[in-house]
Amino acid sequence: MTFDQASLLILLLAMLVLFSLERFRIEVVAITGLLAGYALHLYSAEQVFSGFASPVVVTVVEILLIVQVLARAQLFGQLADFFVRARFSNTAVIATLSGAAGFISIFMNDIGAFSIALPATLRVSAALAIPKRQLIMPISFAALLGGIVSLIGTPANMLVSNAWTEASGTGFRLFDFAYVGLPVATVGIVLTAWLAPRLFPNEIDEALSAERASPPRRWITERRIPAGSSLIGAHLSDLPDRFALQPHTLVRNDKFVFGTPEKLVVEADDLLLAEADDTVFNGLQTSGTLLPQRRAKAAIADLDSVEAVVMPESTLVGSRLHSLEVFSSRDVTVCALSMRSPRIEGRFADLQLSIGDILVLEGEQKAIADALEECECLPLASQPPSRMSASSWQPFVIFAAGVVATAFELVTPDIAFAGVVLALALLNYLNIRQAMADLNWPIIIMLGAMIPIGSAVATTGTAQVIAAALGSMVSLAEPTTGVALVLFLSMLLTPFVNNATVAIVMSPIAVAFAATGHQSPSAYLIAVAAGASLDFLTPFGHHNNTLAMGIGSYRFSDFLKAGAPLTVVSYGLTLLLIYLFWL
Repeated sequence: MTFDQASLLILLLAMLVLFSLERFRIEVVAITGLLAGYALHLYSAEQVFSGFASPVVVTVVEILLIVQVLARAQLFGQLADFFVRARFSNTAVIATLSGAAGFISIFMNDIGAFSIALPATLRVSAALAIPKRQLIMPISFAALLGGIVSLIGTPANMLVSNAWTEASGTGFRLFDFAYVGLPVATVGIVLTAWLAPRLFPNEIDEALSAERASPPRRWITERRIPAGSSLIGAHLSDLPDRFALQPHTLVRNDKFVFGTPEKLVVEADDLLLAEADDTVFNGLQTSGTLLPQRRAKAAIADLDSVEAVVMPESTLVGSRLHSLEVFSSRDVTVCALSMRSPRIEGRFADLQLSIGDILVLEGEQKAIADALEECECLPLASQPPSRMSASSWQPFVIFAAGVVATAFELVTPDIAFAGVVLALALLNYLNIRQAMADLNWPIIIMLGAMIPIGSAVATTGTAQVIAAALGSMVSLAEPTTGVALVLFLSMLLTPFVNNATVAIVMSPIAVAFAATGHQSPSAYLIAVAAGASLDFLTPFGHHNNTLAMGIGSYRFSDFLKAGAPLTVVSYGLTLLLIYLFWL
C-alpha cells in the first residue's frame, strides 16, 4: 500500500467518524477533508473545486430550486381534504399518503418530498384522530424508497451514474433504477403501511385516546420558582420522584448554584432549567408551582404559541438560543425546546440547536410566521391549504416537460432542469435571488467537496486495494456474491453517514470490485445506489428520519422495530431484482 492510499484511507475514516458524530457541521467537515486531501497531494489544485462544476451538483441545485416552487402549490393539501371527507381505514390512509410521498420523491430529493408531504400528513392526523406515530415514520420511509426509482430521486443515484459514466462513457438513464427501485419501493410502502398500525396502535387501553398512546414529548425549559411554590425547600435530587422533573441547572441571582443534587435546595425566585413531559409543565404552571419567565412587551393573552422543527437547511443549525436574532428582533420568544442531543449544559439560552429539534415559539402570529420563513424552520401546526388556481398547475407541467426531456435523452438532466428553472423564473413562479438564498447549502457544499475525494479513491488505486482485500475474503467468480457484499456494505454505512457520502466512497470500490471479477460494474453500482438509500434502522442516518423522530416522538427502538423487517425484505428483494435485471 502506497503513502497516498494509506493517507486517503485514514482521511476517509476520519471524515466518516466526524460525519456520524454530528458534532460539527457537515459542510465544515467536507471542506476540511477537501483541503486535507490537497495538502496530502491526493489531487491537483485544479481539481480541488472541480466538484462544484460537476453536473451532479448543478442538477441537485436545480432540483432544489424547483422543489421550492412545487411546495407552494400545496398539492398534498387537496389530498388531505380528500381523506377528511372520505372514510378509510388507518392502513389505507397510511398507504395512500406514503404512496403519494414516494411518488413525488421519484422526481425530487428525499427531504423535499418529505417536507411537502409533512404539513398535509399532520392535518390528516389531527382531522382523523390517527396517531402521528402511525403516519410520520411511514412518510419518511416512503420518501427514501421513492428516491431509489429514478436518476434524480436522490443525489446518491446521480453520483453513482457519474461513476458509471467515468467507467464506461455512458451513465444510467432516468429510469434505469426503476427495474430494482420500483418493486422495492412498492413492497416497502405496503409493508410499512401494514406494520405501522400494529407497532403503534391507536389505544393502549380503553381509557387512553389514540393520541396519548404515543409517549409525551420531552421538553426542556427554564422556569421561575414563585413565592409559595411547593418546590421551595426541595432538594434537586427529590424533583424527579416528587414532581416528575429532571433538573439540569439552578440559577440564583443570575449566578449558577453549584453542588450535588442531594445538597442543592430550591429557593424562591430561583430559575430552574429542567426537562419533563409537556403535561408536567402544564400542571405545574396551572398550580402556580413553576412559572414561565415574565414578558415585558406583550400580554400573554395577545400571544400565539407555535411548534416548529429545525430543518436540515435551516440557518439555526449549530446556533445557540441566545444568538437567534431572527426571533428576538421580532419579539418572538423560544419558550421550550425538545432536543435530540443528550448534552444539556449551562442555561437555556446556551443550548445549541441541531436538525430535528423542535422549538416552542411565543409571539404575534405574523412575527412567528415571518421568522420561521426567514430561518427555514417548518411549523407543525396543521393549517388547511389555500385554494389552488388553475395556473398553479403550470409549474407541474413545466417540470414534467423537463422530466420527459431527460427520460427520452433529448438533453442531459442538468440542461433539462436548467430550462425548467428558467421557465419558472420567466413566468414569475421563481425568484432566483431569493430561492438561491433559501437553498440547502450545507448539502450542496458537502457534495461538491466530496467529489474530488471520491475521485481520488479511484485515481490513487485505493479502490483496487480495498476490492482486492475483500476479494480475498469472498469468491468473486459468482457475481451475485460480489453484488451481495457491495449492497451489504452500502447498507451498513448509510445509517451512520448521509447517502451521498456512501455513494461517493462506495462507487469506485464497486467499479474496482467488478473489474477484479471481470464483470460489468452496472450491477454493482445499482447495488450501491439502492443500499445508500435503504436507511431505516436509525434516526440519525438520514435527515428525514431525524425529523421524523422529533415530530413523531419516536424512540430509537421504534426505528429498529419498524426498520428491521423493512431492511431485511428490501435487501433480499433488491438482490433478487439485480440478479434478474442486471446480471
